[in-house]
Amino acid sequence: MDERVHAHAETLVDWSARIEDGDDVVLRVSEGAHDLAVAVAEKLGDRGANIVTVYDSAEVGRAYLQAHDGEFEADPEYELALYENADSVLSLGGGRNTTALADVPGERRQAAGKAKEAIREARLDTDWVSTVHPTRSLAQQAGMAYEAYRDFVYDAVLRDWESLAEEMGRLKEILDDGTEVRIVGEGTDISMSIANRVAVNSAASVAYDSHNLPSGEVFTAPADTEGEVTFDVPMTINDRRVRDVHLVFEDGEVVDYAAQQGEDVVGDLLDTDAGAKRLGELGIGMNRGIDHPTDTILFDEKMGGTVHMALGRAYGSNFPEGYEDEQNESAVHADLIRDMGEGSRMEVDGEVVQRDGLFRWEDGFGGSEGEQREPSKSERGGTTRE
Repeated sequence: MDERVHAHAETLVDWSARIEDGDDVVLRVSEGAHDLAVAVAEKLGDRGANIVTVYDSAEVGRAYLQAHDGEFEADPEYELALYENADSVLSLGGGRNTTALADVPGERRQAAGKAKEAIREARLDTDWVSTVHPTRSLAQQAGMAYEAYRDFVYDAVLRDWESLAEEMGRLKEILDDGTEVRIVGEGTDISMSIANRVAVNSAASVAYDSHNLPSGEVFTAPADTEGEVTFDVPMTINDRRVRDVHLVFEDGEVVDYAAQQGEDVVGDLLDTDAGAKRLGELGIGMNRGIDHPTDTILFDEKMGGTVHMALGRAYGSNFPEGYEDEQNESAVHADLIRDMGEGSRMEVDGEVVQRDGLFRWEDGFGGSEGEQREPSKSERGGTTRE
């Protein structure tokens, strides 16, 4: 076994999930992630944890959904109990077919998702962490040779997380102190309130309220979104290809949308429930070990020089005490990614924080740190939350 698999497992168990003696762990293993599962199980045994292993297969899921009549039982008790009694849930992605569910009707997938809302909440109440084992199917989706893809994955996963956490802490402080973010670029001029929010320094560890490995982003929960945004990084949503999605927001909700490819997928997402028309997340990618898109959201949303916005569910970690009731609720959380390269900028309260993909503390950032730009829509007469 590649020694990097063992290093991946050690990072997941020790740095990311912080597993301790006696912890009850659910290990969800996708097709193709067998080697990583073996290495993780060894580490869990060494730490004295308890383990229940669950086989997680997209092809098995497809067979079930295709055969089902669509009337799903709400939150089966036996499955709910598993997650309600778990301390940690470790999910190892890496299937044989990245589009296994492509021919399952969207309304059936939505119904299945809605039927497991309590199960999803119970899982998210644990110290859960998701990661990916490099497989040939993921390499093919990324358009890379398998060997090159493995190197890419481990470059993103096996990082000096403490140093990256320190750098990302600088952006967290800016967002925590700010009230409005504006993002400008080709096909994009969008503003959103971040008042009364706590940004998360997503340093790939539950100790930072971060649940992905790799990670490398700072994210918050926006509100009162106004303007338009174009997401120019192609991706797969619900096993369907989506490209150049354009959204228009008024009073915090999507009022118009278009896409060069996969427009019906976007429409299905927006129709899921009322919360799916609002943003649940604004994330800023800061992992420079991820330097190009691979059509896998776990990596692509962390890519340095990008931002992503998620339609749907917000994370409770972004809401301080007293503001929990402002959390956007939805059965979906669908990320869309925008490159912040040449011609783009991000402002916080009118001050440029990032330009052309570089932060103001990085070499090559042009202009002065306090440079002011034209006022945003809310500053020109719209509303900004107090």
